[in-house]
Amino acid sequence: MSIPSQRQAATPPPERARELLARKWSYLLSAAVVVALSRADLDRETRARLAELCDAVHAEAAHEPPTRPAEQIGEELVALGYVTEDGLRLTLDVLGKGLLGLPEFRPVERYAQPIVTVLGALSAGFLAASRRAVFEQQEDVQLSLLKAVRDAQWNLRESEARFEEVATSSASGILVVDLDGRIVRANAAIGDILGYTTEELAGFALPELVHPDSVRVLDEALRALLDGRHERVRQPQRLLRKDGDVARISLTVSLLRGADDQPVHFVAVIEDGTELMLLQSELHRQALHDVSTGLPNRQFFTSHLEGALRRADPVRGVSLFHLDLDAFGMVGNSLGRPTGERLLVHVAQRLKAVMAREKAMIARLGDDEFAILVENTATTPDVAATVAEIDRELSEPVYLEGRGVAVSVSVGVVRRPPPDWEPAEVMRAAEQALRRAKAAGRGQWELFHPGQDAKERWVDALAVAMPGAWEQGELEVRYQRVVGLADGALAGVTAKLHWDRGEDPVDHERCTAMAERTGLILPLGEWQLATACGQVSWWGQGSGWAVPLHVGLTRHQSCDGDLVRRVRRVLDDTGLPASQLTVGVPVPALAEFDAVENLTVLAELGVGTALDDFALGPDDLAMASELPVRSVRVARRLVGRQARGGADYLADLVAQARQAGVQVLVDGVQTEEQVRWWHAAGAVAGTGPLFGEPVPPGDLHRPDA
Repeated sequence: MSIPSQRQAATPPPERARELLARKWSYLLSAAVVVALSRADLDRETRARLAELCDAVHAEAAHEPPTRPAEQIGEELVALGYVTEDGLRLTLDVLGKGLLGLPEFRPVERYAQPIVTVLGALSAGFLAASRRAVFEQQEDVQLSLLKAVRDAQWNLRESEARFEEVATSSASGILVVDLDGRIVRANAAIGDILGYTTEELAGFALPELVHPDSVRVLDEALRALLDGRHERVRQPQRLLRKDGDVARISLTVSLLRGADDQPVHFVAVIEDGTELMLLQSELHRQALHDVSTGLPNRQFFTSHLEGALRRADPVRGVSLFHLDLDAFGMVGNSLGRPTGERLLVHVAQRLKAVMAREKAMIARLGDDEFAILVENTATTPDVAATVAEIDRELSEPVYLEGRGVAVSVSVGVVRRPPPDWEPAEVMRAAEQALRRAKAAGRGQWELFHPGQDAKERWVDALAVAMPGAWEQGELEVRYQRVVGLADGALAGVTAKLHWDRGEDPVDHERCTAMAERTGLILPLGEWQLATACGQVSWWGQGSGWAVPLHVGLTRHQSCDGDLVRRVRRVLDDTGLPASQLTVGVPVPALAEFDAVENLTVLAELGVGTALDDFALGPDDLAMASELPVRSVRVARRLVGRQARGGADYLADLVAQARQAGVQVLVDGVQTEEQVRWWHAAGAVAGTGPLFGEPVPPGDLHRPDA
C-alpha cells in the first residue's frame, strides 16, 4: 500500500545572515579576550564554527546525529588561545540571541529548545577542555614545585626563588601544608579566592578552611597520599571564605618528599570554580525550563512527577491536570506569533495564581499544552472546583495589541494514580482523558477511568494494527443489498469494509472509525472504492449485470483535496461508468467548504451523489434542495426512533425531501412493518438486517439467477 506524500521545495541557506553573525562574534571576541590569531584568521574560524553549530541545531531539531558534535566545537574555542570564561559568556550571549534571529531557525518555538541544547553542549565541551587545560597547568605547576623543593636540598636560595616565581605568577591558588595540616606558605591567588592575606593564611590548619561536610573526604585523601596509595588526588571541594561565603573550588594535592624520600609537605593547587559552576547551573536551568514562560518543561515535570509519586500521601495521593488551550492557533494566526507567546505567559501567570495555595508544579509541555501536578492535602479542593477556578481565571480577558483576548481549556485529569505507576503511565492516562474531553467539545474536562481506559487501549491497539492487517489481506470489501421497498427487488449494493479476525470480526463502522483516527482512511478508502468499482465492473462485463454501487465516505474523505482525482482515477482504471457509482457524503461534513466543492465537482462529472446520515431537519432539507444530490439516506437512529413509535412527523419530512427532488433511502430496516411504513411515507429503497448483512461478492446472487 502507498500513502500519497508531498515534497516541499528546499530553501537555500541564509549565508548572508550567518556571515553577519560570525563577524559580530569575531569582533566582540577579539575585543574581550586575547586570541593568538589575526582578525582575518579569527573571522574564518568563527565563520566555520558557526556553520557547524547551525548544522548541529538543524540535526537536533530533526532528532538526527550532527556531523560534528557541539562539544568538539566548544573544545576548539579553548584551543584558539586564551579564551576564558568571559569569552565563553560573550559567545553564549552573542549566539543565544543571534541564532534565534537567523531566518533558518524560524519558527522560533521549534528551534528554541534545539538551540539551547546545542549551546549547552558547546559550553560543556568548552568547560571540559578548559578543565583539562587547568589540570595540565596544575600538573606543570606541581612538577615545577616538586623539582624546586627537591633541589632546595642542594641550593635552597635558588629553589625558593623559583618557587616564589611560579607561585606568584600562577593564577591558581597554591598552598604548602605540613604533615600536621598547618599551612606553611600561600600565594596571593589563594588569598584572593578566600579573602585572606597570605600572612593571615599562614598558621591556619587546612581543615579549618574546608566546609565541615567535606573535611572527612579531605582527610581520607591526605591519608591515601601518606600511605602511598595515590601520587596525587583531585577532587571538588568547598572552602570557607573570610566573609562566611562558600567558595567552590577544584583541589589537587600531591605529596612533597625530601632527599631521603620521606614525606615533607603537602602541595595543594586550587582552582576557583565558582563562576564555572554558576554558568553550568544556569545552563542546566535553561535545559529544564520553557524559554517563553519560564515554567518547567516536560523533562523537568516528568522527573518531578516521579518523586511526587514516591512521596505522595497514601490516602490523598496526587492529581495531574493536563490542559490544552482551545483555539490557541486562532490567536497566533490573527494577531501574530509574538502575541500568542504573550498569551502563553499570561496563562502561566494565571495558573500560578490558581494554584498559589497548593503544593503544585505547573509546567508547559509544549505548544499550547500545560500540566499541573498537585500533591493533595486535606484542604485541596476537588477536581471540579479546581477546573472551575481555572476556567474563571482564564475567561477574564487580557488586552493584547489592543484586543481583549480570553481562552478556554480542555482538561484531562488523573486523580490519585496508583503509587506503583511509572510517570510515563500517569502522563499517558492524563493525555487519554484529555483526548476524551476534546472529543466532547471545547471547554470540557474528563476524569481518567481505568475501565474505560482499558477499552480505549484495546481499540487503539486494533487501530494501530490495522495497516498490517490490510497488508496481510485480512481486510476485504463486502456488499450489502439495497432493496426497493415497493417490490423487494435489488436496487443496488453498498460497499462495506470487513476485517476478518476469526471469532471477533470488525464491521464497517468500526473499521472506518479507527482508520479515520489514525489517518489510514485516505489510502484505505481509495482501495475500498477501487475494489468495489472493479467488482461491479466485472459483474457487468461477465454477465451483463449493471448493478448500481453506493460507496459511503467519512468526514475526512469528504474533505480530501484529492478526492475528485482519486474517483476519476478509479473510474478510468476499472472502466465503470460514472453514472453507475453513487458517492455518499455525511451531512455533518458539509460544514466544510472542501466537502461541498468535492460533491459539486463529482456531480458535474456524472457521478451520483447522496447525503448520508440524513436527519430530515430544516438544515438537511435545505442542503438537499441546494446541492446537486440524487438521493438521501435517512440516518439509522431515525429509523429506530420510528420503530419505537412517536415519530409520525417523519412522514411529512420525507414528503418535503421528495419535493426537493431527491430520492429517499432508509438505513437499518429490520421488520416488514418498517418497510410498509417507510414505503407509505415515500421512501424508495432501504438497507438493513431484514435484507441481509454485508457478504463477500461470491455470496451476492443476481436477482434473476
